[in-house]
Amino acid sequence: MKLSSSVIPADPTDVYAPDAILDPYPHYARLRGMGPVVWLPRHRVYALPRYAECKATLRDDESFTSTGGVALNPISNRLSRGTTLASDGAEHSARRKLLAHRLLPRALRSISETVDEQAAAIVDAAVRRGVVDGVADLATALPSAIVPDLVGWPRDGREHLIDWGGATFDVLGPLNGQAVKAMPGTVRMLRFARRVIRDRTVLDGSMAHELLCAADAGTLSHGELPALMVDYIAPSLDTTISAISNALYLFGTHPDQWQMLRDDDTLIPNAINEVIRYESPLRGFGRKVARDVEIAGTTLPAGSRVLVLYASANRDELEWDDPDTFDIRRDAGRHLGFGNGAHACAGQGLARLETTAMLRALLHRVDRIEVTGRPTWAMNNVIRRHERLPLRLVAG
Repeated sequence: MKLSSSVIPADPTDVYAPDAILDPYPHYARLRGMGPVVWLPRHRVYALPRYAECKATLRDDESFTSTGGVALNPISNRLSRGTTLASDGAEHSARRKLLAHRLLPRALRSISETVDEQAAAIVDAAVRRGVVDGVADLATALPSAIVPDLVGWPRDGREHLIDWGGATFDVLGPLNGQAVKAMPGTVRMLRFARRVIRDRTVLDGSMAHELLCAADAGTLSHGELPALMVDYIAPSLDTTISAISNALYLFGTHPDQWQMLRDDDTLIPNAINEVIRYESPLRGFGRKVARDVEIAGTTLPAGSRVLVLYASANRDELEWDDPDTFDIRRDAGRHLGFGNGAHACAGQGLARLETTAMLRALLHRVDRIEVTGRPTWAMNNVIRRHERLPLRLVAG
């Protein structure tokens, strides 16, 4: 028998409050305990906190659409028009095909040697210093050296990319204080991208240069380029920074797991999947319900919105054995940390390449990673990463 929406459990708390951003896992556990679908009256959205419903939703673009935006507020959804994130079907496929081939494994192999060299240089410098900030000196350093050139961002303006990239994710939550503070950064990034396209200052041979050539050939309009440029650079930076900084933190607080990886570096792919499962880079995105649809025995009405909580799904007790334990031997390849289905993060291959390079460089040079002070988590509605991570790298 179908259940009516009136019996869906409701959670009156704010899952985007500061305490829920800084320590989200008790909130996710509470939601999972309430059921597969939970109404959040503060945000007027149905939360999906469990793995099965999250994955099913992400793989059903006809019932749960991204067209019109995946934010929980209308302003950000208007700003994201023209992106792959805010489109579905043929429109989404056409936009994604413009550049997705540049991020496939075979294409990334052409830059793998450069990435390895950069990672080695960054780790060498950090080991010489001994005590470092894992975010600024390691996690941010590598993608900052690789991604802007790959995307084609001009040399000027790069000092703002990390802040602007974080802002583009922050605004995808509800219209709370976090989103309001981040809105100017999102607008500045889009304006800068428009100027870059107008002045044609993109780097030759880059992804943006390929887009510009496609627009010159009439494949798409020049007006579409700024949104697509932002569409690729922000996720390519932030997901990688999150993955690397979270890996450093987890291995620093789980020395037995670091030793296990040192003893067997073939576990690196497993380890990266487990890092992303355990500390998902993205908390979750919204979807619009396109038609009356049943999920977990509950009918959701057309026009309503769901919040697909990737990070909660990755700790779901119904899907994972002992989910709150970090174990790099776990087969975590089915995690939802980068989404799933047609909208799975296009930059995840790059994130894996850079995280692998960083871990290999550390394994060759570092005996122990020690967390030397109290880490600070970044305040961001969507991205889960550290703001500051004090570490000591003990050379091997």
